[in-house]
Amino acid sequence: MKYAAIKYFDIANGTGVRTTLFVSGCTHHCKGCFQPETWSFDFGEEFTHETERQIIESLEPDYIAGLAVLGGEPMEPRNQWTLAPFLQRVKQAYPQKTIWLYTGDTLEDLLDPASNRHTECTNDLLSCLDVMVDGLFMQELKDITLRFRGSSNQRLLDIPKSLETGSAVLWEDEEVYSTHTM
Repeated sequence: MKYAAIKYFDIANGTGVRTTLFVSGCTHHCKGCFQPETWSFDFGEEFTHETERQIIESLEPDYIAGLAVLGGEPMEPRNQWTLAPFLQRVKQAYPQKTIWLYTGDTLEDLLDPASNRHTECTNDLLSCLDVMVDGLFMQELKDITLRFRGSSNQRLLDIPKSLETGSAVLWEDEEVYSTHTM
């Protein structure tokens, strides 16, 4: 797997200060994508054990809330094979920190064994997540007032609760943010 960028001290892709990994490769090709260069699976640098080590090390400080994974498309089947064991290592090292993942896929599609987006490691990968933003970015539904997502069709899902119930459970933001008032 290749990655396009790693951002340390990111505050845009989940609650708190996070390390954010942007993986390469996406077959969704959403109109209005904010980084179409990441559509290519060959874009960026190789994701190595040293890259993993640096990311895991960056999560150590108490003020880092966790990891966010974006793309490209993290849930591309070929990216899942690298991300699943990596996220398991992150969760093992820092069980108190949250992992957010952004995908153009829907949770229902990822959980469906008949879907071409579901692989042998999808469930392992999903079990590491705390919050998943799912759904394609849709230019016609773009809304810059939404927290942590770009279009109104996208959902913020509480993945542990969703996996427990077997259906999508929305993540609950702090009330002050959900009302757009301070």
